Amino acid sequence: MLFVENMGGLLCCVQVDQSTVAIKERFGKFDEVLEPGCHCLPWFLGSQLAGQLTLRLQQLDVRCETKTKDNVFVNVVASIQYRALADKASDAFYKLSNTRSQIQAYVFDVIRASVPKLNLDDVFEQKNEIAKAVENELEKAMSAYGYEIVQTLIVDIEPDEHVKRAMNEINAAARLRLAANDKAEAEKILQIKRAEGEAESKYLSGLGIARQRQAIVDGLRDSVLGFSVNVPGTTAKDVMDMVLVTQYFDTMKEIGASSKSSAVFIPHGPGAVRDVATQIRDGLLQASAHN
Repeated sequence: MLFVENMGGLLCCVQVDQSTVAIKERFGKFDEVLEPGCHCLPWFLGSQLAGQLTLRLQQLDVRCETKTKDNVFVNVVASIQYRALADKASDAFYKLSNTRSQIQAYVFDVIRASVPKLNLDDVFEQKNEIAKAVENELEKAMSAYGYEIVQTLIVDIEPDEHVKRAMNEINAAARLRLAANDKAEAEKILQIKRAEGEAESKYLSGLGIARQRQAIVDGLRDSVLGFSVNVPGTTAKDVMDMVLVTQYFDTMKEIGASSKSSAVFIPHGPGAVRDVATQIRDGLLQASAHN
């Protein structure tokens, strides 16, 4: 405040900063709202400055403890952004003695009326609806006092520490159970596919052996028939014995030519060859009978 001498009288000059308004009174009664700038207040005429009111955006964080529908105590933190209206500066200055306490009381009232209707999970999911309810209630109440509610946010919902730990354990157990189910299902699929592969492999192996044996039988039969036609007087038994002896010596030759050091003991002599021929002939006759 600056005092200057003017024409033998004392005048009081006051400066109002930007984003601020001042309340001027005359003889204790509201006179006018002073805009930012320099103003003259002649104190000898009863003029005085009652106070100043900021028009800047202000923020109030309110922590409210309440209980949910499923009997869980939680701390709900609401962030209120508000400001005084320049055209209602007199109402904002005179009608409320403690603006922040008034806003806090309305926030408590709305939150403690809304949260007990919801379960804990629903409180997290519907926090935007709770914030909107608080904002609507504050807007209706504070507009009569010259304040504008710019935005209301629910910035945090804090259950009791034991409740949070239990919720985390439930979540972890559910995820472990899901992972175990997925792992078991994957192992089941692998076992099924492995069994199907083994069955298919055995089927194809058996089919190949059967075709191989059929080819051997067909080849021996053709050899016997061809030899009987080209060499008159020979019987099928003679041709079969000769073929088997040839196969026997070819096998012996392949075993002897092998570079491996494995030793193979087999019976050798006319009797052994005759026994082998008898066994193969019986098998050939059985295969022909089945065909």
